[in-house]
Amino acid sequence: MCGRYVLALRPAEVRRQLQEARMPSEEAPDDDDIRPTYNFAPGYYGLVYRADTPDTGAGSRQEEHHEGGGQEGQRTEQEAADGAVEGQPSKEPKYKLQAMKWGLVPFWTKRNPDYGSMLKTINCRDDSLIENKGMWNTMKQRKRCIVVAQGFYEWLKKNGGKEKVPHFVKRKDGQLMCFAGLWDCVKYEGSEEKLYTYTIITTDSNKQLKFLHDRMPVILDNGSDAIRTWLDPNRVGWSKELQSLLKPYDGELEIYPVSKEVGKVGNNSPSFIVPLDSTENKSNIANFFGTQKAAAKGKEQKKGVVKVEQDLEEGSTKIEKDSNETRVTTNHEGTEDNAPLPKPLNTDHTKGIKREHEAVEDDGDTADVAPEQKIPKISISDTRQSRSPEKSTRRTRSATSNGTAAKNGPAKKSDGSQKITAFFGK
Repeated sequence: MCGRYVLALRPAEVRRQLQEARMPSEEAPDDDDIRPTYNFAPGYYGLVYRADTPDTGAGSRQEEHHEGGGQEGQRTEQEAADGAVEGQPSKEPKYKLQAMKWGLVPFWTKRNPDYGSMLKTINCRDDSLIENKGMWNTMKQRKRCIVVAQGFYEWLKKNGGKEKVPHFVKRKDGQLMCFAGLWDCVKYEGSEEKLYTYTIITTDSNKQLKFLHDRMPVILDNGSDAIRTWLDPNRVGWSKELQSLLKPYDGELEIYPVSKEVGKVGNNSPSFIVPLDSTENKSNIANFFGTQKAAAKGKEQKKGVVKVEQDLEEGSTKIEKDSNETRVTTNHEGTEDNAPLPKPLNTDHTKGIKREHEAVEDDGDTADVAPEQKIPKISISDTRQSRSPEKSTRRTRSATSNGTAAKNGPAKKSDGSQKITAFFGK
């Protein structure tokens, strides 16, 4: 079976490689006519190599087709096989590359089939061509072709079919794969547009592919006599010789598991044909270098810390702080030997000392931040008293006593609960 393959080359490059394999083509599609992809699926337009014959096929009688009669291809099958008509030598066959849609639609089809019907004709079994009957009968006699690819995918079933691992299959020598195929041309009712389609012929798998699937595409060697026989437009009809060409490939293949991303139609990436082990190795290498980079960065940071510590040791005594140490501030009547006295911001004693607000860095976790404590205001007189041991003889006036404290003796201590009406009543 062949349900997905690779064609990531432009028609010009395919044409060049076929030319090197002694498979010349008189015509080829423009590069824009074919979309290169690493995940070629049914319904896509691929490259087909065939004899340059009418749309009715090699040596065909047009009265057998819906297009009516004509002078082209009026030879009998025997005359075509003999290669001459009434003493006239057979012309040198010419070949061409053509863009066709994968999923053969027979010429007698009247309406565009749905996708499910088309999927049934993407492959043609070789054993279905033995007898001269069935839907492939006309195509096998007059419309044989080569489907060009770089390789194909097959899925290995595991755990009773629950898991499917895609594998990529290609020629070990790296050359293009030439699948044996059939083509046809159809015009639907009410349309003048021609649609060219093709199918890939499959056969029993060879020994290399048996572990994957029991079927594989028929692969013919590039530029071989088998290809010239298969495509020869002078060979009209079916023969045992043509049937004998449909056999398992006896050349060397390279088979390896690939990314499961190829399983989804529409995905397209060059990584699909990279061995899965190589992909994992690349990932491991990337992780390795990422780890090395992080380690190097950590070493640089450690060097920076060591350098700062060295600078501190050279400039002054190294200061170390115990993580369990707690420091509590208390009021002190005397002086701090290790700390300078606060310096006022201005010399005008009529103004208070300005205190700068220290900014607090928000680390994003506000739940652990302690509430801000209120700092009492300090008057000039308080600062003078703290600086001089002498007691001040200046009398102060109380807002609640209205000067009565000077006459009646010292004022009573107030708890701050005296009504304000008592003050205005005096």
